[in-house]
This record gives sequence, C-alpha cells and structure tokens, in this order.
Amino acid sequence: MIPRTALALVALSALALAACGSDSDSGSGSAPTADELAGQAFVSTDVTGYDLVADSKIEIGFEADSIGARAGCNSMSGGYSITDGTLEVSAMASTMMACDDALMAQDTWLSEFLTSSPEIALDGETLTLTGSDATITLDTVQPTPLEGTTWVGSGTVANEAITVSAVVPEATMTITDGQAQINTGCNTGSASVEITDTTMTFGPMALTRMACAPDLTELETSVVLVLDGEVTYEINGDTLSIRKDGADGEIGLEFTAQ
Repeated sequence: MIPRTALALVALSALALAACGSDSDSGSGSAPTADELAGQAFVSTDVTGYDLVADSKIEIGFEADSIGARAGCNSMSGGYSITDGTLEVSAMASTMMACDDALMAQDTWLSEFLTSSPEIALDGETLTLTGSDATITLDTVQPTPLEGTTWVGSGTVANEAITVSAVVPEATMTITDGQAQINTGCNTGSASVEITDTTMTFGPMALTRMACAPDLTELETSVVLVLDGEVTYEINGDTLSIRKDGADGEIGLEFTAQ
C-alpha cells in the first residue's frame, strides 16, 4: 500500500505539471528571431494604453535588419535587433507628409513606442509589442505583390533622408510581364525590368518629352535617376522601398500600393 503522504506528493506534482502545461499553452508566444520576422508584415488588431485615431491602424513590416512602420500618416523605417525578448529599434527616418494633427501626433507616439525597447512576442501569426504604457497586438498580413500593383509615390530619398512634397504622389509605377509602366510626375513611359527576390534591374526608360513645372521636373529627375540599372527593394505590407547608390550617397523612392 502506498502511504498517504506519497499519494499527496504525487497529486501535488500532477497539479504542478498541469499548471506548467497551462502556462506553455497560454498563447502569449515567445520572442522571435530576425530570421522569423524577415519578409513578414503585420497590422494592428488591438491597441491598449493608447487611443488610435478613428479608422486608423498600425502597420509594421520587417526585413532581416530593418523595420518599417506606419500609423496612418507617414512611413517610417530604421534598423532593429532583438535581444532577450526586447525589440531594439534605432532612430527612425520618416517621410514628412503633412496630415491632421491627431495623425501626426500618432506618428510621433508610434516612433517613440518602437524606440523605447518594447517586449516582443510572436505566437503563430500574432505579434505582440508591450511597452511601459501600451501594448500593440498585430496579425500577419500578406505583403502586396510587386507585379500587377499600381504603386503611388510617397517619398523621395537622398542620403537616408525621406522627403515628401505635394507633387510626389504624381509619380506611379506598375510592373507587368517584365515591363514597368512609369509616370514620373511629369512625363510617362516604360522600361524593361528584371526582378529577383531583392533586386530589380531597369533597362533604358523611354519617356514622353513634355515640359513641366519646376517641382514636377525635379520629381522626374529623382525618378529617372533611381529607376535606372540595378536597385534593391523591400516590400513591407503595402509600402515599396527602392534604394541604390548615387553619386553623392544613397538615393531611392518610396511607394504605397494604390
């Protein structure tokens, strides 16, 4: 016969094991690696501790060593790493588009949140970021396909600074069957393009030759300089970032899916 004391210890052990199993199945997730996040995009499903502007959402996308985010107005990006379950984001570059005061304040809040070393956990397709005053819960979304999408300009890039002016959305690009149909903001035309997972290589661009206002001509100059030869690209959610080395440093373009 087993002593009652032994039976009690067995029962307590069983309860302890059950409790441990409950904790492991709680759905809280664990800290992901950069490799697990690379190429993934997420959109917010719940935010506690901060009241989002009505009809707005948080969008976050990851590459191997960079993070992109939007909070309803501007696009922002920066380098990141994950250390001991904490998301470490460097100072973020941002487009400079003017929006409602509430949305611009939300941009500032998100940038400060992401650079405040929040805890990060991934549970299946759900990503949770927990800061000192707020928690953002996001679900996976499929990145917008590069081909067949109309991409609308959202910023020009020079030396890592992203600039938006009132004319930037005039620039558009659509890629179909190895051809890029391009509106530079001034003229329209096309170029052949070869695509890999990380690069696009543009052939010579054939354009109309209409004279335009100075700001549109300046935009066209940026578009033509970038979409020439080999460029690198990333898609975070519905944001397309294109970069290449220019004569005076890095240049590039930012697009948003229409």
